[in-house]
Amino acid sequence: MTPVRIPVSTYRLQFSREFDFTRARELVPYLHALGITDIYASPLLGARRGSPHGYDVTDPTRINPELGGEEGMRTLVASLHERGMGLLLDVVPNHMAASPENPWWFDLLRWGPDSPYDAYFDLDWQPARTSLAGKLLLPILGSPYGDVLEKGELSLTLTGMGFGVAYHQQWLPLKPASHGEILEYAGVTGELQRLAGVFLRSPGREEFLRAVEELWRLYTQKPPARDLLNEALLLINNQKEKLDEILSGQYYRLAFWKAGREEVNYRRFFDVAELVSLRMEEERVFEATHSLVLELARQGAVTGFRIDHIDGLRDPQAYLERLQARLQPAGSTGGSPARNNFFVVVEKILTGNEELPPQWPVYGTTGYDFLNLLNALYTNGDGLDILEAVYRRAEREVPAFEEVVYTCKKKVLRELFAGEVRALVHQLDPLAAADPRGRDLSLKELEKALVALTACLPVYRTYIREEAVSDMDRDFILQAVEQAGRLNPELKRAIDFLRRVLLLEVKDRAAALKFSMRWQQFTGPAMAKGFEDTALYIYNRLISLNEVGGNPGTRGLEVAEFHRSNLKRYRCQPHTLNATSTHDTKRSEDVRARLHVLSEIPHLFAGRLERWQEMNRNKKPLIEGQPVPEANMELYIYQTLLGAWPLEEGELDSFKQRLRDYLLKAAREAKTRTSWLNPDPAYEEALLKFVETILEDDKNNRFRQDFLEFQKITAFYGAIYSLAQVLLKIASPGIPDFYQGTELWNFSLVDPDNRRPVDFSRRMGLLTGLKEKENFAGPLALAKELLSTWPDGRVKLYLTYKALHFRRARRELFQAGEYIPLQAAGPLQRHLCAFARRAGESWALVVVPRLVACLNGREPQLQFPLGEKIWGETALLLPARAPHRWINIFTGEEVNSSAKGSLSLAEVFRHFPAALLENAG
Repeated sequence: MTPVRIPVSTYRLQFSREFDFTRARELVPYLHALGITDIYASPLLGARRGSPHGYDVTDPTRINPELGGEEGMRTLVASLHERGMGLLLDVVPNHMAASPENPWWFDLLRWGPDSPYDAYFDLDWQPARTSLAGKLLLPILGSPYGDVLEKGELSLTLTGMGFGVAYHQQWLPLKPASHGEILEYAGVTGELQRLAGVFLRSPGREEFLRAVEELWRLYTQKPPARDLLNEALLLINNQKEKLDEILSGQYYRLAFWKAGREEVNYRRFFDVAELVSLRMEEERVFEATHSLVLELARQGAVTGFRIDHIDGLRDPQAYLERLQARLQPAGSTGGSPARNNFFVVVEKILTGNEELPPQWPVYGTTGYDFLNLLNALYTNGDGLDILEAVYRRAEREVPAFEEVVYTCKKKVLRELFAGEVRALVHQLDPLAAADPRGRDLSLKELEKALVALTACLPVYRTYIREEAVSDMDRDFILQAVEQAGRLNPELKRAIDFLRRVLLLEVKDRAAALKFSMRWQQFTGPAMAKGFEDTALYIYNRLISLNEVGGNPGTRGLEVAEFHRSNLKRYRCQPHTLNATSTHDTKRSEDVRARLHVLSEIPHLFAGRLERWQEMNRNKKPLIEGQPVPEANMELYIYQTLLGAWPLEEGELDSFKQRLRDYLLKAAREAKTRTSWLNPDPAYEEALLKFVETILEDDKNNRFRQDFLEFQKITAFYGAIYSLAQVLLKIASPGIPDFYQGTELWNFSLVDPDNRRPVDFSRRMGLLTGLKEKENFAGPLALAKELLSTWPDGRVKLYLTYKALHFRRARRELFQAGEYIPLQAAGPLQRHLCAFARRAGESWALVVVPRLVACLNGREPQLQFPLGEKIWGETALLLPARAPHRWINIFTGEEVNSSAKGSLSLAEVFRHFPAALLENAG
């Protein structure tokens, strides 16, 4: 095991059949030239055929062959090592694919509780519904079971793996005894009759496999046997009662996909029935699923782990401690498995003032906390008040965002997680019966209280373990109890009982702990589906704030608060990831940056919105007498257009199709007029028709002309803020993380839109061209040119390249250097964010503008905030010990401080709207 490698910067790549190890290896020289030190890879282990993301793992013991297998990965790693680069691997410990492609799941379906993999999966063979005892409910059918059976969509077949049932592209194995039943029904003789006897007497695994092999030999090599078996299968498939009888005898029950929300008896990943959760708390499960990735780490092929969905695990801390213990360098003894064994970050969504549990042996999170910090920093709080009024005029009844979240969480708990809620209530019932203050509570009361309290929990989950409740967890539970009791006074007794159970204040603490730990695994999915995938599509005051882990109801953030957060990160988690876009963000960083501008020009936006609503009033189709879209969705559409409208004319056609797909998804996620469970084709068709009509390229389309004129404002100032975001991400405490393709302007929306192929050839060519021009004409001339041609995105690429190289060359300065907040003096001091990094005699200054669309009360001028005309006498105040001479790495210009120890911002921003200054002596 090599010493812990701390990345200087990471670049996320989404691997798939279309983007494999060969493609990634071709990018290594480019990423190194860009300044990246570590590839951050999506899951690389065996996954379902054609998986677009790799999170549906089928075989954690091998590298995905569709990506190039072990050999392909070795060549990629060798290319990385040649340049001193590392590989941060996304690891999925919570779940696997509930698919016959998964050999463990396949074995479970065939052997039921006798499968050695029974203990691997988090399932319940004895659910509350007694008719499901001993069976797994598989909600994979597109229609109710009876309809599917009658239509002949289910059929028994024989393959080299034995008898199974085929449903479209899926093939599920039959239990051993059913093999004998089929052969017996066929009236076989001779060798087949002998095999029927073997199957009927419940053979062991080896004997069964030998018998299946013999059965397949007879079928493929003996025409009389093949004819007899085909005839038997045809007969059974045509006799629906017999087919149903055989299927009813399996260890699983096939069901309509909608039944999953009510009856499924295995823990899913959120509400995705195709992903089954693992009992990762079991050591043998950990070893079986982690043997390969641990070996890759020991070999140095993988230099860090990103742990997916840490909140889904029963005991995240125990998992992380076990992981670090298994990564302990050979020969080391004593001490606890600490955070210095291996670089590990976790996908943990922090909300509000929540902190990462300090006991976790990790380096930090995947960066949503930093992303939302930047979101708030570039939002004008005063403008949000006006946007709130605009929103209320458009959507007359607008509850507070907290109320929206509560309502949405209750909705998904009823519609998507009814089965999980019911199972928790049945687990809670014995605790209530044993408690004098809970004995009289009905199951209905317990269920309502559980739903209410879960809906009020302000975080994704708590981390109660080993009969201990931390102060932080206690506070979050008490907040939920207070809100749930206030909103549901009739449930006060039941909610109070739940409080005592969750805080382990009942007699049977062990049973209470067992319930609490199961509930904690459930609250994350409830938050994800209620907050992320419902509320964020409903509350549309300013949708750039509608982000994972964000607070759409925020008042914005002042620079001093940004510095406080950065100082805390510097002290506590200096090597956490700083993200601005990920594969899970609702909008890319550049889309959000554009929309932030609306908080600076709310009056202008209000006027345009009113005009657009009037222009498009007659373009709305009527569904049941009601115009589509409704006011809230119409506002959502306009903001989406402002954020994602392409800069290049040639992208318009593809954008319109992307927009259609996105709005359809957004409408279904909102679950107000249509949904995934109950789609309304008429509404959806009307919605898409409206969008198509308002975007027609027609000289008589006044909306399009007016929109394009206004959109120039958000696009221009959004570009300035995007540049600032990149620089803040690179220079702040933490490790800057880049999502694939975002080194140029990127106006992607939520997945799958953000998984579209990236044109890396173009990026390679542009970077090469930038380097050549910099060497030939010098950085100042290049910077001026890039600003004049900013829509082509090269200016973002240039800033990224220059800042990443500077960071890589001075890694100690940024990984361990002191963080010093800086202030400005003068009339525009609020429009500046600046700080210094210092390590010994090495210094760097970071200076970026903010909220500059309407400086000095002027209307937006579409001019970069440069020079004395903009900044006047405003100056940056330097620490007493700071150097006097500075060099701007973007322009090569020298800037000197005054006798009073300040830097003129007119000089700092003389030719470029962001500054990274290094001390010149």
